[in-house]
Amino acid sequence: MKTKELYTVMFPDYPDIVDVAQIQQMLGVSRHLAYELITSGRVQGIKIGKAYRVPKVKIIDYVLSQQKEGKTCPKSNH
Repeated sequence: MKTKELYTVMFPDYPDIVDVAQIQQMLGVSRHLAYELITSGRVQGIKIGKAYRVPKVKIIDYVLSQQKEGKTCPKSNH
């Protein structure tokens, strides 16, 4: 499936732009790991004021990249 098709079926209950708390829910990771994914560039996001925002499509891209590499979503140690 192409990203455009996946966009309609993956995370349909989330808005087009998500915050860190929503990323935590989407990926099932800790707050610390959600921030680490963004600041390391593994998930592309932008900082607006003091908060990070991430296009939902970038979360989908991240999940797809992990599947291609045969990885599962990173687990938090926290």
